[in-house]
Amino acid sequence: MKATKIFPLTFVAAKLLLLPSASTAFVSPSKQMFATTKHMKSMDSAPLAVSLSSDVSIESDTSAAISAAQKQKELEQFPRTKLAHLPTPLEYCPRLSEALNGVNIYIKRDDCTGLATGGNKARKLEWLMAEAVEQGAEYVMTQGATQSNHCRQTAAAAAKLGLKCHILLEERVKGDADYNENGNVMLDDLFGASREKRGPNLDMAAELEAVAEEYRKKGHNVYVIPGGGSNPTGSLGYVNCAYELVQQIEELGIPVDHICHATGSTGTQAGLVTGLKACGSTIPLLGYGVRFAKDIQEAKVFTLAKATAEKIGMPDCVDACDVVVDSNYVGPGYGTPAESTIEAIRMFAELEGLLLDPVYSAKGAAGLIDYCRKGHFKPGENVVYLHTGGAVALHGYLHYFQK
Repeated sequence: MKATKIFPLTFVAAKLLLLPSASTAFVSPSKQMFATTKHMKSMDSAPLAVSLSSDVSIESDTSAAISAAQKQKELEQFPRTKLAHLPTPLEYCPRLSEALNGVNIYIKRDDCTGLATGGNKARKLEWLMAEAVEQGAEYVMTQGATQSNHCRQTAAAAAKLGLKCHILLEERVKGDADYNENGNVMLDDLFGASREKRGPNLDMAAELEAVAEEYRKKGHNVYVIPGGGSNPTGSLGYVNCAYELVQQIEELGIPVDHICHATGSTGTQAGLVTGLKACGSTIPLLGYGVRFAKDIQEAKVFTLAKATAEKIGMPDCVDACDVVVDSNYVGPGYGTPAESTIEAIRMFAELEGLLLDPVYSAKGAAGLIDYCRKGHFKPGENVVYLHTGGAVALHGYLHYFQK
């Protein structure tokens, strides 16, 4: 299934807003952008918390864009159902860029995927739900934390396709009434999903499979979706996103220096790194961890990336060194905002009218902000931050924002 192109909306709006002169180059509030750069030149400040290559010349890569367009067609071999509004915009943020020392910040708006208020899981679910339908499933089952964006979008996708949805919600965070009943939980109910609660520190994959087996014994055809939709099938959504993004970057003429995002259940980062490498893009990718330590998260992402690369017929396209994670912005723990998390939410809202969520996108944004302030991302460099959505969860964290 081919996505309908909406490039004119994305690109024309960007050019009208961001080009004060009749030039093909964008201009930031402080200086001309897009000078040829070297990725992550040596720094006078403290060393990076993650290891990033410093010998890759960054430029608009026409050959990668052509390859990406071709490889998008190759994905048509896999079943897919239309759930998301694609392609999502690539939006320049002038006020945020000015506030962050002249680093040119672009937001890949995957909070605008449409399904159940949007978010990154819509991309994954296009492939997962198609597989469920192909297998004749009556139920789809999945699991996540109480304020799971993935469970909310899975419930909505099931409602749209006429399937039953049952979810297991894990109490990873001790929350108040808002956390346990508002936000994503309320929407789970509105979309007609049935749900069960589980305590913390359980093997949730095993818990989910046990419940699915109970339903199968009763004669139901159950399709199980792993937490976050993160398996090779779900990761196809972000292989496709990488292809989409590379083409947008080429059409805008942007020599992008870095792509970064929040990384949790691994499917988004695994799909992105696989797609970027598969089409020959040299743009470095960085995931800001929201739960696990750097080494654990990198290993998890690489394992899934290898399986995803195998699925698309390019088993050797991703190396371990391509998977880079910085987990210094997790804060007190998964689902618990740090001061930097709340600052990121307020900054994006007040400067650009963008809403982040306290669990994923705001922790990634906290990393982005810190990298800009410390000079890891340099003035004049062009950075794409992939916004994974999730603002619905703000309603489960109301006490963090009371004045």
